[in-house]
Amino acid sequence: MRFQGQPILISGAGRGLGEGIAKHLAAEGAVVGVADINQPSAHTVVDAIRAAGGEAHAYGGDLGNRSEYFGVAEAFRYDAGGPLRAVVNNASVLVYEPIEAVTEDTLDRMLSAGLKSVFWGVQAFLANRDESAPGNILNYSSPVAYRGRPNTGAYTTIKAGIAGLTKVLAGELGPRGIRVNAIAPGSVPTPATEGFVSAEQYAERAKHIPLRRNGTPEDVARAAAFLLSDEAAFINGAMLAIDGGIIAAG
Repeated sequence: MRFQGQPILISGAGRGLGEGIAKHLAAEGAVVGVADINQPSAHTVVDAIRAAGGEAHAYGGDLGNRSEYFGVAEAFRYDAGGPLRAVVNNASVLVYEPIEAVTEDTLDRMLSAGLKSVFWGVQAFLANRDESAPGNILNYSSPVAYRGRPNTGAYTTIKAGIAGLTKVLAGELGPRGIRVNAIAPGSVPTPATEGFVSAEQYAERAKHIPLRRNGTPEDVARAAAFLLSDEAAFINGAMLAIDGGIIAAG
């Protein structure tokens, strides 16, 4: 129970990796804020956490909108009965397409969900954090930030930006007692990727991963929990690859 009673807000936690992190942290005692643009999905995750004996609260909102993110953080602070100990900036929109197919609407939507929400999440956390305890910010990047994967121009730009921002914030917020790290999950089948990667494609990917398997949401959740825990108290500005060795193998 490493996070007993700690309010932790997670964006994009209505499904996929965010859902897995939310359930894992709740199982370790955290009071979890499940925020998602799809509010019914957020409530479904919260219902599952409560059924398992955990504490969680659901919030709907477009977290690429600053005022909505702040509203969610303030509501969670009230519902949790105290200031936040951590925020996990997990929200994103995934679109794979050739560079000439990227439209202004798609790019705006991806930048809003995947990059602007990180800025607003950090600001909302700073405005609602527990000043008497160490703080934690965990961002969600990707191996594509390190590898030139075709047809991921917008997504790679966002994830590379998050990798750079994480380093900046580690230096900027470290003196205030706040650790800022990022995770880079590799090939992990989730409902969010079903429309872009088939089961056959995942099987083919596994052949090229050094560990010869795809990841699971629990692989990612355990790594995220480690970075948020006191066990990682001197880790700041790190990018933790959870990819079975894809980045290392090149």
